[in-house]
Amino acid sequence: MPKQFDDNLSLEELDRQTVFHASTDLKAHASGALGTPRIMDTGKGIHIKDIKGNKLLDAFAGLYCVNVGYGRKEIADAIYAQAKKLAYYHTYVGHSSEVVIELSRRIIEMAPDGMSKVYYGMSGSDANETQIKLVWYYNNVLGRPQRRKIISRLRGYHGSGIMTDSLTGLPVFQAHFNLPVDTVKHTVTPHYYYGAEEGMSEQEFSHYCAGELEKLILAEGPDTVAAFIGEPVMGTGGIIPPPEGYWPAVQSVLKKYDILLIADEVVTAFGRIGHDFGCERYGIEPDLITVAKGLTSGYLPLSGVIVGDKVWEVLEQGSEQFGPIGHGWTYSAHALAMAAGIANLDILKQENIVANALKTGAYFQQRLREAFSDHPLIGEARGEGLLGALEFVADKAGKKRFDASLKVGPRVAAACLENGLIARAMPHGDILGFAPPLIISPADIDQIIELTGKSINKVADELVRDR
Repeated sequence: MPKQFDDNLSLEELDRQTVFHASTDLKAHASGALGTPRIMDTGKGIHIKDIKGNKLLDAFAGLYCVNVGYGRKEIADAIYAQAKKLAYYHTYVGHSSEVVIELSRRIIEMAPDGMSKVYYGMSGSDANETQIKLVWYYNNVLGRPQRRKIISRLRGYHGSGIMTDSLTGLPVFQAHFNLPVDTVKHTVTPHYYYGAEEGMSEQEFSHYCAGELEKLILAEGPDTVAAFIGEPVMGTGGIIPPPEGYWPAVQSVLKKYDILLIADEVVTAFGRIGHDFGCERYGIEPDLITVAKGLTSGYLPLSGVIVGDKVWEVLEQGSEQFGPIGHGWTYSAHALAMAAGIANLDILKQENIVANALKTGAYFQQRLREAFSDHPLIGEARGEGLLGALEFVADKAGKKRFDASLKVGPRVAAACLENGLIARAMPHGDILGFAPPLIISPADIDQIIELTGKSINKVADELVRDR
């Protein structure tokens, strides 16, 4: 007999009994050990409310995605209008629709030079899975089937699929899943704070990282390496901006060995660091670009694979040799998501939101460092634009981390929530992450800093008391 649920159960209890939550201790959640589930209800601007009426300042924009803020009627209206006109049709065998063509034009016009076409998916994960298939196809067309290895970075994050989880350099996402696969290799994390030797400049550390990449390529065999994938600013691995000179040094190595570069801009594209694309900020010249989150500001699931001219030319050659390319999703270029994307990009342009993100991002970075760089529990306050992080340490002078059992990062995030602020305990180490909506004001930033400081001091007092 199918299960039946008591109509008198609370939403919280129904949630425990029916929902499979991502990145959650499943047993603890089901038993109630994690506390009462927080059920969100409404959102407006940079704030959301739960079903109990608690108002929260969302300083992580959902999961880095609600760039234009909550409650945008323009996007809802665009989705509704498209649903009435044509809710769905596929893009197989050359089929298209007006919204697919218009959004693609907009993206190519915004993208860095040398980009050609856009393929659509529903998440950053599936877009990066597509990227790897295209890279392998590209090399097969060129008669280089041995080029199958993909290099990513320790602490990089590229998704939760089989290949994309393998590309991700965070053990928490791989342990007990028989990952990573053996075609993925990882090079060093470009984190200057922890990775550089004493006295080493950022430029010197960047050349060290590029040197380690080249050593890995040579050890594996240059003719076996197909591509390198990296986020312009590392996101889930700790919100780590690259050290000065990092991307030029890395690109020099990749060009030397004819290795494709995939820029994973799932987090950074569409204004997150004050530019349309993070590639612009760092002078990155990618062959392929992955986008998602900010493309619709999370109003509907949508991702994109932006294919550069060099790769596209070879893909066309492949169609001549092998026939139609054997790749596609049922919901690729879904009409409603296309409409949401167009409306979202309209808002970005009409309200000058990317320029606002550049200006308020500079203020955010200034306030973050002024408020926390000298705090005894904080080893590093860092970030770029409207991405920021605080790295907690037990010993500031020695850069010694806290014992993991103390869960300092999660405790600070929990204290923030108690104080009406959503910030994220990042999954590697004790790091508190920030990625607020791009519409945020300087006054909102001041409030984030104030509430964060209050929350950190609460946990600091607990640590002293519990010694």
